[in-house]
Amino acid sequence: MSYPLYVAFIWHQHQPLYRVPDNGSSSSSFQKYLLPWVRLHGTKDYLDLILLLEQYPKLHQTVNLVPSLILQLEDYVAGTAFDPYLQVSLTPTENLSTIQKEFVINNFFDANHHTLIDTHPRYAELYTQRQEKGTAWCLENWQLHDFGDLQAWHNLAWIDPLFWDDPEIAAWLQKGRNFSLSDRQRIYSKQKEILARIIPQHRKMQDSGQLEVTTTPYTHPILPLLADTNAGRVAVPNMNLPESRFQWSEDIPRHLRKAKEIYIDRFGCPPRGLWPSEQSVSPEIIPYICDAGFKWICSDEAVLGWSLQHFFHRDGAGNLLEPELLYRPYRLQTDQGELAIIFRDHRLSDLIGFTYSAMTPKQAVRDLVGHLQSIHRMHRQRQPEQPWLVTIALDGENCWEFYEQDGKPFLEQLYQTLTQEPHIQLVTVSEFLDKYPATATIPTNQLHSGSWVDGSFTTWIGDPVKNRAWDYLARARQVLANHPEATEENNPAAWEALYAAEGSDWFWWFGEGHSSNHDAIFDQLFREHLIGLYQALNEPVPPYLHYPLESHETGGDRLPQSFIHPVIDGKGDEQDWDKAGRIAVGGARGTMHNNSLVQKIWYGYDHLNFYIRVDFKTGVQPGTDLPAELHLLWFYPGRTMHNSPMPIAEVPDIPPLNYLFHHHLEIDLISESAQFQEAKENFLWEFRTSRAQVAFNRCLEIAVPWTDLQVPPDYQLNMVLVLADDGCFHSFVPENNFVAIAVP
Repeated sequence: MSYPLYVAFIWHQHQPLYRVPDNGSSSSSFQKYLLPWVRLHGTKDYLDLILLLEQYPKLHQTVNLVPSLILQLEDYVAGTAFDPYLQVSLTPTENLSTIQKEFVINNFFDANHHTLIDTHPRYAELYTQRQEKGTAWCLENWQLHDFGDLQAWHNLAWIDPLFWDDPEIAAWLQKGRNFSLSDRQRIYSKQKEILARIIPQHRKMQDSGQLEVTTTPYTHPILPLLADTNAGRVAVPNMNLPESRFQWSEDIPRHLRKAKEIYIDRFGCPPRGLWPSEQSVSPEIIPYICDAGFKWICSDEAVLGWSLQHFFHRDGAGNLLEPELLYRPYRLQTDQGELAIIFRDHRLSDLIGFTYSAMTPKQAVRDLVGHLQSIHRMHRQRQPEQPWLVTIALDGENCWEFYEQDGKPFLEQLYQTLTQEPHIQLVTVSEFLDKYPATATIPTNQLHSGSWVDGSFTTWIGDPVKNRAWDYLARARQVLANHPEATEENNPAAWEALYAAEGSDWFWWFGEGHSSNHDAIFDQLFREHLIGLYQALNEPVPPYLHYPLESHETGGDRLPQSFIHPVIDGKGDEQDWDKAGRIAVGGARGTMHNNSLVQKIWYGYDHLNFYIRVDFKTGVQPGTDLPAELHLLWFYPGRTMHNSPMPIAEVPDIPPLNYLFHHHLEIDLISESAQFQEAKENFLWEFRTSRAQVAFNRCLEIAVPWTDLQVPPDYQLNMVLVLADDGCFHSFVPENNFVAIAVP
C-alpha cells in the first residue's frame, strides 16, 4: 500500500496572565491588565489563521488554545479588561498629561517597524521623528493631532490585513491622519468584534472536522518542575537548583482539571490532545495526564532523541538521516492508561517560526514543500508499509509580525500548493491516531525530562534569579498548605493567585537567556500574584515581594536570544538586532576601554545566514583613524580539514591569532567589498565565490550564508575579527577569545 506523507501542523496560541489580581481591593467590575498583548495579538493573529485555512477545506490542522488566553480574550470581549495602552488610546488628546504623552511616545511604536509601521506612511512618519529626533523633541514639538494619530495607529496597525476589506477599516487606512476620539473608540469596538469571533470560529471548524482544538494546563505551568524541581538535573546534572525543592505534584491534576472544564464549556466536548506547556514532559507527569482522560500529547525531537539515546543527524539540506524514528507516534503506558505522544520536527518548525519571513512567499513555500517532498521520497524508499506523520508545531502568533502582511501571502501560497500536492495530506493529530494508532512504545520511565528548548529546563530554572523566584513560590505554596481550610471553593482568590504564579512565563524572562522591553512588568506580575496569595489568606506579605527580583537595566555581554533577520544596510536598526548576542568591547565596558576602535559586536543567525554587526567608535573613518580592512576568520574545533595561518602580515604569535583557520572573509571598509577564501593543502588559501552581504554606514553589518561555510546543522564554530591596514595586522576582537557561533 502506498501512503501519502501525513503532516500535522499544530499552532500554539498563548499569552501570559497580564491581569492583576484584585485581592478584594476594588469593587469595580473592570479587570486591570498591565500589558495589551492579548488584545493586540487577538486582532492580528488568532482569527485570521483559521479563516485562511477555512478557504482550503481539504487541509486539516490542529490549534492549541491555552486556557489563560481564552479567559483573557473573554474579558476584552465583555469590555471588562482595561490595560494602560487602551486607557491612553481612549483618552481625549487635549486631556493627555505630560506623563501620558511620554508613555505614548515611548510605547506606541512597540511593533516590528518593517511590517507594521513602515507600511503605513503616517505611522512611519511619526516613528522616524521619534527615532531621529528623540522623545524630548517629540514631547516639545508634536501637536495634539500628532498624538491623536499615534493613539490611533498603535491600534489600527495591529488589525490583520485579512480584515482590511471591512469598509470602516478601509476608510481609516485611507484616511491616515487627523483621527478623532470617535475614530479611536470605533477602532476599539472593531477590535472587540474580531476578538468575539475567535472562540466561536474555532468551535465551528472543529465541529466541521477541519480543525482539532487542544488545550494546555490551566496557566501554562512547567508540569515536570511542579512535580519536582530536581527534574532540571536530568538534562543538566550539575545544574544549580533553588534552595527550596519544589515538590507539589498534587497541583498537576488541578491545572489539568481546570483546563478541561474551560474547554468543555467552550467547545461542548472533552479535549483529546494536550499541549504540555513548552512541550515539557517527564515520567512523573504522564500518569496524571492519562488519569485526566487525554489521549495524546506533543513534545520535541530533542526529547525523543534523549529518550531513545539517539542523536538526530541531518544532511547538508537539513533532512533527517533517520526519519523513521521521528515521523511516527509512540505509546506511553501507565497504570492509569495509555497515552500517545508525537514529536515535532524541530527544524521544519523553526523554519516557519524564524526564517521564512526573510524570504519571499514563493521561495519559502518552495523550500518547505521541497523538504516535505524529500521526506515523502525517503518514506517510499525506506518504509513504504508504515505511514509517516511529520509534525510541525510552533507558536501561532509571534512569527507573523515579521512576515509580509502578517503571513497572509505565505499561508495562501502554502495552502494553495499543498491543496494541489497529491502526495502530502494535512491531518489533525487525532485523525491520524484514530486511523494509525501508535505501535512503538517508549517505556514511561525512559521518557526524557525536558522541553522543546534544547531538551532541558534551563530556560525556567538554574539561573540565580530564576531559582530565587522558585524559592519565593515554594514559600508561598507552603503557606497555602498550612491553611487546609482554604479550599478552592471557599477561597478561590488564594488558589487563583497560586496558579497564576506557577505559570511558566515569569521564569522565562527572569535572569539570563531572554529579555524584552517589559521584563520589569513580568517581574511585577509574578510578585503581584504571590502578594495576592498571602493577602487572600490574611497572612503578612514578606517584605522581599515588594522589591524586584533583579535589576532590569540593560546588561553587557549576552548570547543570542532568538533568530534574527536584519536588513543589511549599515544602519544598525535597533529592532533588527534586538535579539542578537552582543559583546561589549570598547566604551561599553568602562572608561579604560573608551579608546578602542570597536565598541560593541552584535551577532546572530537564522537558517540562511550568520549575521554580525560591528559598532565602531563614533566619528572614525576607514583609511584615516580606522584601518581600512576587517578580516573575519573561522576556526572549526574537532573537525578534520585543511587549515592555514591567517593571511595577514605581522600577526602576533599569541592565541587565538596563531591558530590555523579554514575560512576567511576580507572586507574593504572603504569600498564595502568582500573577498572569501578557503584553506587548501600546504597551508595555502584559495578564493571562492561568496554571497556575503556587507554594508557600512552608522555601523558595519555583514551577512554570511551558511552555504559559504559548509558546516552541518547543530555544529559549533568560532570566529575572530582582525583589523588590518594594507594587509598588516592592527588589532583584533574580542580580546583573547572567539565569537562562538552555534549553527542552527
